[in-house]
Amino acid sequence: MAKQFDFALAIGGAAGQGVATPGMILARIFSRRGLHLNAYNAYQSIVRGGHIFLTVRISNDKVYSHGDKLDMLICLNQDTMDRHLHLMEAGGRVAFNSDTVTPGKAADGVQICPIPVKELTGGSRNKVIQNTVALGVITFMLGLDFQVLDNALALQFSRKGQEVLDENVGVARAGYEYAKAHFQSFDESVPNGAKPLALWTGNQALAMGGAAAGVKFYSAYPMAPSTGVLHWMAQNARELDIMVRQCEDEIAVANMIIGAAHTGVRSMCATSGGGFALMTEAVGAAAMMEIPAVFINVQRAGPSTGVPTKTEQGDLWQVLGASQGDFERFIAAPWNALDAFNTIPEMFNLCDKHQCPGIVMSDLLISEGTFSFDADDLNMQPAIDRGEMITEGTANGDYMRYKDTESGISPRAIPGIEGYVHVVATDEHDQDGVLISDEYTNPHKRRRMVEKRARKFAGVDKAMVAPSLEGPADAEVTLIGWGSTYGVIKEAIAQLKNEGITANHLQIKWIVPFHSQQVTEIVTAAKKTIIVENNYSGQFFRYMRSETGLKVDGHIRKYDGEPFMPHHIVDGVKEQMVGNTDHFVPHQEIMV
Repeated sequence: MAKQFDFALAIGGAAGQGVATPGMILARIFSRRGLHLNAYNAYQSIVRGGHIFLTVRISNDKVYSHGDKLDMLICLNQDTMDRHLHLMEAGGRVAFNSDTVTPGKAADGVQICPIPVKELTGGSRNKVIQNTVALGVITFMLGLDFQVLDNALALQFSRKGQEVLDENVGVARAGYEYAKAHFQSFDESVPNGAKPLALWTGNQALAMGGAAAGVKFYSAYPMAPSTGVLHWMAQNARELDIMVRQCEDEIAVANMIIGAAHTGVRSMCATSGGGFALMTEAVGAAAMMEIPAVFINVQRAGPSTGVPTKTEQGDLWQVLGASQGDFERFIAAPWNALDAFNTIPEMFNLCDKHQCPGIVMSDLLISEGTFSFDADDLNMQPAIDRGEMITEGTANGDYMRYKDTESGISPRAIPGIEGYVHVVATDEHDQDGVLISDEYTNPHKRRRMVEKRARKFAGVDKAMVAPSLEGPADAEVTLIGWGSTYGVIKEAIAQLKNEGITANHLQIKWIVPFHSQQVTEIVTAAKKTIIVENNYSGQFFRYMRSETGLKVDGHIRKYDGEPFMPHHIVDGVKEQMVGNTDHFVPHQEIMV
């Protein structure tokens, strides 16, 4: 069995200093060596200035969060040194441009690595060239051959011309040789994994899931942190025969995907909470007209503009209450990027079969995080189920678009098929689509249609994968989460085990329909229950209680815009196990 390798480095600087580029180069190097990777970028919503802190964690084992510790810190400016030096512990390395940054007082055993960038670059005026010098230093520190970095730089810069490539390779080599002469590398070199891995963001996973599901129309208005879905769709639209439209606002976006879906095209859009607020009337319209369409809400810290570049799980009740009235919809909160990819085709099949809208809840942590994945885990040809769809033939003249069937699901004819003329409108209607407001408003017809639509969801949860308990059944504490908290809870449980506390894990993906019976059985059998949420008010707890009547023993909540780290969960569990509190809010040490 291979020795466990787990390493985290962080690059800090200001917007405009090019933090993302060295991060992506390193990510490619690591993933191509077959190492598992989880990267999180804490940044502010300004073009230049502010503080950016990119954490890249790698391991020869799967990693489910960006972790707790830092082994190496790269300071591109003084602010990073001042903010984060105290995080470094014995054995760590801190590298910085000694021309512009003054080191602070570090803990014992931390190696301070000043880099004379101006000297190594021949006085270059290119302010971001320090990043490439730092890459050379990192490459040596991790025990890698320089050729590995040379190849990565060629991939990154060759399209910019030979002169640019040569400059970057030259200064990277200078950084590598300087580090070799002046600094001590880590005792353990970066290993090779079993096979090369690919990289993606959660937004790319959502977009690729849409392509795999057969999406042929995508519409969006750019809104962080969902814009990456639009970028991927636009870049690949021609090759995949997908029509992509950037609209003037989210109202237009939602109505366009509903219109496209009405014609039989699988249609999707993505936005964040503020944009979804504008879409909610259209969500209800899709429900009334029984048109399947998929809406993605990538949550960020709210309300209103909130903190556009920070993460939160604060939109649950917004999504549950989207539009007015009682209507059927599917709501899912994927656990990670791969689950997001797989959820999109599943959501489309459910929406097509039950002729209703579906909502996928991601958040900034998933959508803008960068992760390694095994391409063999992707199924680009998933099963496609379009449900009761009529695409050809001639009706005998008695077609009823909203026929009151035993299942509540009516035959759906694509517009334009001869003999299947029908009315589709947002008003309540009878079986043939005639608006009941066009006549004496018949309460019997209204009740019949409401009940018909509701029957579509009768027992639907039984055909879906129910949540299950992960870990020992007799654990001392059961941690309950939803959506993106899966990974950090999983790693926290491993840490708790090392401290003598056994924990198991109940993670909820399907919000609607909610598997009330299974959740009730698991929670009532638990010795102690704690819910973990990335919001202030415990939105999922309130929803679970409304569906089951259950209470829990404790809460761990975070709402400062940054995601949980494993030790936050560990600290919260330990405090609650000894009875110090039943409501733990962790302090954020790194992502500030």
